[in-house]
Amino acid sequence: MKPLLLKGGKLVDPSQGLNKIGDLLIVDGQISGVGGSIAGPEDVEVIACDGLIVSPGFIDVHCHLREPGREDVETIATGARAAAAGGFTAVCAMPNTDPVTDNQAAVGFIVRQGQRAAAARVYPIGAISVGQDGKVLAERGEMVGAGAVAVSDDGRPVASAQLMRTALEYARTFRIPVIDHCEEPTLSAGGSMNEGIVSAQLGLKGIPAEAEEIMVIRDILLARLTGGHVHLAHMSTKGSVELIRWGKERGIKVTAEVCPHHLSLTEESVRGYETNAKMNPPLRTAKDIEALREAVKDGTIDLIATDHAPHHYDEKEREFADAPNGIVGLETALAVVVTNLVEKGALKFPDLVDRMSCTPARIFNLPGGSLKKGGVADVTVFDPSERWKVDPSQFVSKGRNSPYTGMTLVGRASCTIVGGSVVYRSGNSAPDRESTKRRRG
Repeated sequence: MKPLLLKGGKLVDPSQGLNKIGDLLIVDGQISGVGGSIAGPEDVEVIACDGLIVSPGFIDVHCHLREPGREDVETIATGARAAAAGGFTAVCAMPNTDPVTDNQAAVGFIVRQGQRAAAARVYPIGAISVGQDGKVLAERGEMVGAGAVAVSDDGRPVASAQLMRTALEYARTFRIPVIDHCEEPTLSAGGSMNEGIVSAQLGLKGIPAEAEEIMVIRDILLARLTGGHVHLAHMSTKGSVELIRWGKERGIKVTAEVCPHHLSLTEESVRGYETNAKMNPPLRTAKDIEALREAVKDGTIDLIATDHAPHHYDEKEREFADAPNGIVGLETALAVVVTNLVEKGALKFPDLVDRMSCTPARIFNLPGGSLKKGGVADVTVFDPSERWKVDPSQFVSKGRNSPYTGMTLVGRASCTIVGGSVVYRSGNSAPDRESTKRRRG
């Protein structure tokens, strides 16, 4: 492995209070030098980073890679490469595969497939319950031993408060978060979008904000009861933000995430029965977006995650109510956040790096999240000002189901480095050994 010298970029690492132009030297998969002008060894490969931001590698703690079971819509390899193309050096794979990732062997399979992909790191998330059926707890000790970094029945809310309580008690023992999809199923049953004026006009059954918020407060109270760590997935409402803030003010072990689409799109995107804007939780209102952006800014919501969910074209080409939920997000996440938060003054680049790298690493106890000397060399280099038009046909992911198709966004990954190896470089479908050139849209 040749040494790498990232030359002249803006080093942004909130974990060290770093925000200045300088060089970054990588030797033997570790960060060897940070800041100032670095010469590097004789055989060093120089990557020009003028005008680019060099940050700790982005980490997505919530994505669906579909393998095993739906390799026709995504595989661990294509998902890991799509992640790298989006600037992510690591992703956490949700367990709603077929079969469900609810045992040691299934976790081990994902670990091995992730290693074979040789792109972004892949960390498995095990199921809370066997088969995600909400009845019997899966054996988390064996799953954690095999490499699971958290547990979740994502896609299926844990309806039983007793089961959730027990899950949180076990999680405390293994020091992992329990991730919950907050949805009260009897309130959301049959719903396909946000409940409100737009759903009434379109004649679609809605999902009220309270379906999310009831489960948010339940989980927070159970975390208080058990001392376990609950992580609330893809928050979408103003009320949820207020409840999370309430829990944190009382020292309860609650963390939360929000997705780029819930920070940028409202229920208006559903007009025309646009199935690429169908997701769960659904797109909400402008007031919800405002509250979510403020929560990301002040840290009430800890991190940004994609909820990358590829589907086959034919599946999305159905009646709105029958179409599956979810959109692809790994290759647009950075640009959506830059365009809708940074460009509008709601967030600064150090905050973006913190919410997409430093904090995910800390909360999920993962390698990376820092440019500290001696640390693992997982690094994202991105152009903060590149303008580009979203064309899903050019995605590395197999998924094409994006609500951003045709939109012009700002910000794009230029180079992604994992363990000291270049796994993505803009303009190339595979890593090469030439110096990075700044790409302009």
